[in-house]
Amino acid sequence: MKALKIATAQFENRSGDKEYNLEIIRKLAGQASENGADVVSFHECSITGYTFARNLTRSQMLDLAEFLPEGESISVLKRFASEFGIVIMAGLFEKDATGNLYKAYVCVDKNGMIAKHRKLHPFINPYLTAGNEYTVFDLYGWKCGVLICYDNNIIENVRATKLLGADVIFMPHVTMCTPSTRPGAGFVDPALWEDKELNKVRLRDEFDGDKGRNWLMKWLPARAYDNAVYVVFSNPIGMDDDQLKNGCSMILDPFGNIIAECRTLGNELAIAEITQDKLSDAGGFRYLQARRPELYSDIIGRPHKSEQKVSWLK
Repeated sequence: MKALKIATAQFENRSGDKEYNLEIIRKLAGQASENGADVVSFHECSITGYTFARNLTRSQMLDLAEFLPEGESISVLKRFASEFGIVIMAGLFEKDATGNLYKAYVCVDKNGMIAKHRKLHPFINPYLTAGNEYTVFDLYGWKCGVLICYDNNIIENVRATKLLGADVIFMPHVTMCTPSTRPGAGFVDPALWEDKELNKVRLRDEFDGDKGRNWLMKWLPARAYDNAVYVVFSNPIGMDDDQLKNGCSMILDPFGNIIAECRTLGNELAIAEITQDKLSDAGGFRYLQARRPELYSDIIGRPHKSEQKVSWLK
């Protein structure tokens, strides 16, 4: 299994403007290819925009969504992949022949769509249907998985994807800088973004503090370390509808160490080469071998008690 060079991207998308977003994806995919990357990963709903969808009607969602792989965006990504000789991973809304709507993330090369994941825990729009299966696929001899944003907050999803063979998990997000019950959470003032240069110190403090990166660091390295996987985290930067996002797209190794990260206040790539040796050297590899599923398989699979059920849609 050869070393794989992966790029993760951050960029400021425009709500509902597929043409603009795809053009930015093209530019960044070209830059990633110039720097030797085999694959480039973009954020959740990077083609369509994300947060604005909370206010869309079912009819508007159906107009925005595409059939996959027949939709125009797959054809465009396929063209970009062929142009630059790179695999492209990006997100959009999907519809099927019966009118169901999904949050999808696709992997596309010069021949077309290699894989598609439907978000298991969608919540931005009430008309979305939850996906019902894990996604593991082959990429240049590497077993890869996809979990979209909230999917990764349920630790069983990450472990299940690993147990299905994934050594690399792509984790596209639109996250951070929103209110929450966690200490320090909240919005970052969009007015700061109007003059990024003047406010760059304040923005960096906000983006890296408890509203942003500090929270990410409480759990993302653990997902990589506990499961002995490479994690490819992608997140937008700038305004997503009326919310300011902090980027910090990064790649982590199976030790939970950050090996590449976007650190500017603009569209950017972070690129890292991943190698097989870390998969077995990391502690998570030994922990996986030491599992005793007979002790807890019935416990982990047990249904929620009624008093334990809480809504993750909040």
